[in-house]
Amino acid sequence: MTASRWPAATLLLLLGCAAIAAPQQEGSAGGATDKESLDYSVEWRLIPAGTARLTWTPLGGAVSAAASEVQLHLESAGLVSRLYKVNDDYTAMLGQNFCGQNTFMAAREGNRNRDTRITFDQAGRKARYVEKDLVKNSSTAGEVDIPPCTHDVLGALMVLRTLHLEPGKTVQIPVSDGKKAAQVKVECQRREDLNTPAGVKKTIRYEVFVFDNVLYKRSGHLHVWLTDDNLHLPVQIEAHLQFAIGTITFKLAKPQGKS
Repeated sequence: MTASRWPAATLLLLLGCAAIAAPQQEGSAGGATDKESLDYSVEWRLIPAGTARLTWTPLGGAVSAAASEVQLHLESAGLVSRLYKVNDDYTAMLGQNFCGQNTFMAAREGNRNRDTRITFDQAGRKARYVEKDLVKNSSTAGEVDIPPCTHDVLGALMVLRTLHLEPGKTVQIPVSDGKKAAQVKVECQRREDLNTPAGVKKTIRYEVFVFDNVLYKRSGHLHVWLTDDNLHLPVQIEAHLQFAIGTITFKLAKPQGKS
């Protein structure tokens, strides 16, 4: 795995993971108000590669209507860390109906040290990014046109969790990373019994079409397994990328208690 390949693969997958990982209360329809935290183990080609922790904090009111904050921390471990050390932090502020407000990414990956901020101007229908290379002491910036209530990847998949799609159904959600905007297709594919660290779970598998020059140029497939219950808990996420990278898998290790 080269230095240029690990960040692109892991970051994209992790953002998808974080987006769906804030579980709802049993029996609610998007009304959870407690802080939640989830821990994931990360595998690359079946090799332990690192850990991820997601913390989701609603900022008051019903989940689907109020603002919330998602914080994500990713660390490489073991062999992967010796090849290419990763220590990333991502924070997203989501507004009403999970519309994007702003995101901040601090990426410490090998000899790369970059900070990226995206600001969503929903009224002006623009998404703007500023990326700073802290090693080279340089920066780049740009903007893209967006439709109303465009999401970052996290907010878009939070929306998906509230839709309760049945197998065979699809939905398109407007998403932007500040550099590009796209109507991202999400396909509900099938129900599956999935082996997890907590035992066999009844799940529904989704595919999120962000690769192949939709939002990201890289070719690949992103699959997400949510429990087939009121929680819709993300128990597994896999990115299948070209042969040089292979498969990266996130497995839910343990949900933390509410606080």
